[in-house]
Amino acid sequence: MEHCHGTLIRLTKLTDTSWIVHWFTAGHGLIKTVAKGARSPKSAFAGKLDLFFDAEITWAKARTGELHSLREVVVSRTREPIRGDYNAMLLSGYWCRLLELLIERDHPEPELADLLRRALDHVAEKGATVRAMHHFEQELARNLGIMGERKQAAGALRETLGSLPPQRAQLLERLSPAPELPVAETETGDLK
Repeated sequence: MEHCHGTLIRLTKLTDTSWIVHWFTAGHGLIKTVAKGARSPKSAFAGKLDLFFDAEITWAKARTGELHSLREVVVSRTREPIRGDYNAMLLSGYWCRLLELLIERDHPEPELADLLRRALDHVAEKGATVRAMHHFEQELARNLGIMGERKQAAGALRETLGSLPPQRAQLLERLSPAPELPVAETETGDLK
């Protein structure tokens, strides 16, 4: 049995009763677990598996392949405000997708696990902003050693991945302030 602290970054339906649960952990990096029967209302996992939850998890390592068997989950943080805000969900999902694309499975990444936890806590408390998105990208690129001479992390990430996840464009559109419209004057010179 393996045991560690992890952040739930993705849920995928496996069967009518089971989930594939993707975790990002400090000691094991990205791991995928099967939560058998977790979609049943009477499951021991009921209420314990949702996006961006932090939890202590116990799993049995797969003999072959990368799909381990989830045994126990003890939730330590739910970050409920994220689920009530579409922009926060979109930004948090974008960060998780970047990590999935850039990090090897079963490879320890304590600095990046800490970065994700801090970023999710920030968004849960303060909401989604373009500044938060850029900060995460900057820290991720710096930690991975791909910044080079660039001033913008997005360029380094794009070069490394070939393209950035499509949520990024949607986030920029949704989170950027609308340009101010010029104030029109009336014929008398008064402002409308």
